[in-house]
Amino acid sequence: MKKQFLSVTAAALLFPLFSAYANTEHDAFLDAEKKVKYASYQEFKEVTAQLDHPLKPYVEQVYWQRHPDIEHQSEIERYLTIYQSTPLEWPVRKAWLQHLQKQNRKAAFINNYRETTNSELTCTYLQYQLDLGAPEQAIMRQVTNLWTVGKSQPEECDSLFNTWRKKGYMSQKQVWQRITLSAQGGSQRLLPYLKTLLPKNEQYLADFYRKARSDPSAVAGMYRYKHKTVKESEIAHYGIKRLIWRDKTLALKAWEKLDKMFNYSDEQKADVYYSFALALASRGHPEARFWLSKVPKDRQDRKLMQWQLGNMLKTQDWPGIIAFFTGKENLSLGQQYWLAYSLAQRGDIERAKVIWQAVAKERDYYGFLAAARLGLPIELNNQPLLVSEKLMNEVANAPGFKRAKAMYELERFTSARREWNYLTSTSSDEEKLAASKLAAELDWYDSTIYTLAQIKAWDYVELRFPFAFQDLFERYSKRNHIDVTWSIAISRRESSFAPDARSHANARGLMQLLPSTAKYVNKSTVSGTRLNQPRTNIRLGTEYLEYLKKKNHGNEILATASYNAGYHRIKKWLPDEAIPAELWIELIPYRETREYVKNVFAYRQVYHTRLGREGNILAPILDMKMGG
Repeated sequence: MKKQFLSVTAAALLFPLFSAYANTEHDAFLDAEKKVKYASYQEFKEVTAQLDHPLKPYVEQVYWQRHPDIEHQSEIERYLTIYQSTPLEWPVRKAWLQHLQKQNRKAAFINNYRETTNSELTCTYLQYQLDLGAPEQAIMRQVTNLWTVGKSQPEECDSLFNTWRKKGYMSQKQVWQRITLSAQGGSQRLLPYLKTLLPKNEQYLADFYRKARSDPSAVAGMYRYKHKTVKESEIAHYGIKRLIWRDKTLALKAWEKLDKMFNYSDEQKADVYYSFALALASRGHPEARFWLSKVPKDRQDRKLMQWQLGNMLKTQDWPGIIAFFTGKENLSLGQQYWLAYSLAQRGDIERAKVIWQAVAKERDYYGFLAAARLGLPIELNNQPLLVSEKLMNEVANAPGFKRAKAMYELERFTSARREWNYLTSTSSDEEKLAASKLAAELDWYDSTIYTLAQIKAWDYVELRFPFAFQDLFERYSKRNHIDVTWSIAISRRESSFAPDARSHANARGLMQLLPSTAKYVNKSTVSGTRLNQPRTNIRLGTEYLEYLKKKNHGNEILATASYNAGYHRIKKWLPDEAIPAELWIELIPYRETREYVKNVFAYRQVYHTRLGREGNILAPILDMKMGG
């Protein structure tokens, strides 16, 4: 089950299950919102004058979006000033600017324009400034920035770009920069046009760049480097970093020649070394360690080192791990854990224990594993969240909080999230803590989780790991003969308890079930609406966990991995010869699934301890084998 959430869900905020009275409370707002859509100005004023509701600005927004009349310019501009930077502003400002553009009100457009990613409006703004006599050079610098991007710009920019070009502001440097941006991740469709802007003797470079993007092996053809220019070297540099992921043998051979052919800088070489080391390490290539040694120390990040650790774990190269990681700074908890493990395998138990003792202090998968190895008790290090009543009241009475709360009660979750994100993005850390506590009291579970994560407030464990929908998780976990800490940990990892969470793969709800999975478990189609209902989602999710547990002969590690990556894929990952379970987890080929299993088991331990249960649920992993 793919877990790459849509951006709105990645930062999702949970809506509570409000009782019926909440909707009744908002009837006046809903009625006003409906009326002003087609109201006259006088009717609009009468409706809003009678309305006393936190969402009154949204009623005004509806009207001004539909009726951006010059006659009411002062009112519209006052609205935009009051709600500047809030989610209320842009829909009205955009409608107002578009109206001013149609009316050719250049001065008013300029006065009301605000920086935006909308290129059409930006081009209009710059054109109007030129028309009204703004200094040409200052405007043209901004036009240069608009033109030098790796995508097409709207037609509304064409006139401005033509003026910019005719006045001599377009240089070959900018043309090449745009070709580079288009070829390296931008729109390839721009390249045929940009090719015509190059001198005839350089137009082959645009074709070469396009070829290097679609087929990186092109950069291995030494005959293509007709003049051995800097531009040719840039294409080769780009292509060789792509080629190493497709054909390592060809890339290694080609780089030997390219390195001699072109005078690359130390920084450019470091880029190649990093790409080679990462690509080779991720495939377990024997030359990975050589290329890693060539990467400057300041570029040897955790991602690179983690792949190298994985390669050495595959061969159980304990001396190699000790030699590679001993003395290195800023090791991750996982790297520290496996360094200690390697020391223990080589008989240096005392040094291993010292490292494990430090790791065991952390509330983390590796911390819990280290605690299990040393027989230490689990410490969650929970801190109570203490916020002054004064600050709580200030945040609760902030207009943004009131608007977010009202939107949640109306189940307008996208608008609620926008308001919440605005509120927290403009708050101090203390105010975020107060907002988190208020959200927790209202059972906005993942708004609390998300906001605390924003400020790295990790130790408020009770708020970060709430017993959300506890009755449902306990009921259906018991019915399906699985441990409740497992099902609730899955949901915490999948959705942070947002019932309306939805992934790019269309997995839905608390436990992120694909419609096809839900249909298989339910033996009939389940609508998206029903999958968003906590009761239905938890019932089917726990039933699916029970199914996966049975398919994996009771092994909950394999069942957890299967929940993320699919049962048939997991079967292929099992080795022919049995290896320790903790080693198998570390060697799961998919990073997403590897981290998923670790997180779920760490979350299980947190919930296990929060329920008042004794013991370390990761301890059985130490004696478990996989495969064979």
